[in-house]
Amino acid sequence: MKIHREGTNILILLFLVLAALNVPVWLFMPPYIIPGCLSALSLVVYLFVFNFFRCPKRHYRGEHHDHVVSSVDGKVVAIERVQENEWLRSEALMVSVFMSPLNVHANWFPVDGKVEYVAHHRGRFLSAYLPKASTENERSTIGMRMDNGRRIVVRQIAGAMARRIVTYAYPGQHADIDNHLGFIKFGSRVDIYLPVDAEVLVNIGDVTRGGLTPLAIVRGEKE
Repeated sequence: MKIHREGTNILILLFLVLAALNVPVWLFMPPYIIPGCLSALSLVVYLFVFNFFRCPKRHYRGEHHDHVVSSVDGKVVAIERVQENEWLRSEALMVSVFMSPLNVHANWFPVDGKVEYVAHHRGRFLSAYLPKASTENERSTIGMRMDNGRRIVVRQIAGAMARRIVTYAYPGQHADIDNHLGFIKFGSRVDIYLPVDAEVLVNIGDVTRGGLTPLAIVRGEKE
């Protein structure tokens, strides 16, 4: 299993810290019970963090044209019409996917197209489940134009546990469904804003896989 580059230094540091805690205990504490319990707990902690930073390589084999694919692994928690005032500046269909600490936290581009807007906003660290997290929490907004000319927005949102959002996307970049646009460390949420005429393919409660699960069909505007 490949480890995401965002986790390499953290895993090395965590290993050194856990080793520094375990070695003296095994050397100087009564044998087996206390050292064994500490080592077991250390292994659980390390495997949890290791699992969080896993980075499976994925290739979307479905239809690319007009299709929007989930950016993240998680559960669909909201599908609603909202006003997106940062880049679209219009009413939009928002599809929100919540990531638990057990999900893969790499973020994929949801469409093939071009990145036209990227902005990071400092904010609060409310629970990512809350509706106001979309506008009040630490977040990054990525505006993209699909190959068919339609515009969509992806918003990476920090949560109560997620304290760092990493965005690789930059204006002018070619967006590809098979590539990463960023990473969010620990539990968090991603909102995708679509044109109101989009055909949504998921329901609230559905489980998605980043780079693999089709979210919607957004057809090009008729001339």
